[in-house]
Amino acid sequence: MPFKSWIWLPGVKAENDEEELVDPQAALREKCQAKGHIDSLYKKYQECNDRVNGKSKTTETCMEELFDFVAELDHCVAHSLFKKLK
Repeated sequence: MPFKSWIWLPGVKAENDEEELVDPQAALREKCQAKGHIDSLYKKYQECNDRVNGKSKTTETCMEELFDFVAELDHCVAHSLFKKLK
């Protein structure tokens, strides 16, 4: 039985079909990630990820580092994202 989605998602169409749509959130995330404190959180997450992947048996996860990074990145993006939406 095929999965049916009961959630309605609006479609997005460009005014000009040849025009490429750009996601403003992706551009803002790149800009925010370049900031020092967010970049340091990303490096801390990568160090944890490398450490965990370097071990064969470990119970350590990097969820705390990941959540810290994503929360700070989203906080930075939120300041200017809604100004760019139509």
